[in-house]
Amino acid sequence: MSSIDKSPTGTVQENMRVFDRRLVRQRRARAWPGLVDPRLQNDFLLQHAAQNIADRIVDTTRRFPRALVLGRRGTALESALRATGRIDTLVVADLIADSAPDFVADEEALPFADQRFDLVVSNLALHWVNDLPGALLQIRRCLVPDGLFLASMLGGTTLHELRQALLAAELSLRGGAAQRVSPFADIRDAAGLLQRAGFALPVADREVVPVLYREPMRLFSDLRGMGETAALAETAPPLTRGVLIDAIQRWQRAHSDEEGRTRATFELLHLTGWAPAASQPQPLKRGSATTRLADALGVPEHKA
Repeated sequence: MSSIDKSPTGTVQENMRVFDRRLVRQRRARAWPGLVDPRLQNDFLLQHAAQNIADRIVDTTRRFPRALVLGRRGTALESALRATGRIDTLVVADLIADSAPDFVADEEALPFADQRFDLVVSNLALHWVNDLPGALLQIRRCLVPDGLFLASMLGGTTLHELRQALLAAELSLRGGAAQRVSPFADIRDAAGLLQRAGFALPVADREVVPVLYREPMRLFSDLRGMGETAALAETAPPLTRGVLIDAIQRWQRAHSDEEGRTRATFELLHLTGWAPAASQPQPLKRGSATTRLADALGVPEHKA
């Protein structure tokens, strides 16, 4: 585990609104200029996840005539995709017009016809979607039979160190605590959602990326720079300076190394799924086995 030294319809019912999509849009628009400025290096986590997606494309040995990028989080993903040499036409859809995408589109309500793309990729965008099952279903419908979906998203243990420190500080100083770090899906949720959306051969795996900060406040700057600050639908009371200072001190005491660097952990969930096709491997029908398990294991079979 390496470290970085320095961050089904698409209609969302009111009771499903965990995130304020208006705020998500504002955060991304504010972050966009910095994400495309190489001097700031705000896209370090996006670059890391984008390369993982590109590597998986190369591993397929397939060519993709028409691909969709869902969420333009800087230029890291498009650069990595083009470098694979496996994509003929790249179409970009994004939530904000500032990024000059081919389509301004919300991940929760995609404007594309069925079976439009051979490949759909999304890099650190889908964890801000309220109706993730619906979004995944729409993505699957966009794919041609045997089309590929690849995505990265933040997982539920992301920033667990900061989450715990803020909780303890607020309970200590205010006698109660509000949700300060956004809730994200865990690895079991992700795998089940792919299957629920109708993807064939669904796979979800996780990667833990620890980032080491010599100055803890730099984490908050990085989150703003990536457009990843909280955008919860339910507004929390303002975080006081006293609570913030206490939380940072708790975070440093519990998660600093010998060199005084404080650890913040990002969990990346990597999703892979294929649009169903008759040519794909199918499970054998029940009762079609020609070899007994007992024979394969070399043990006696016990009848019930």
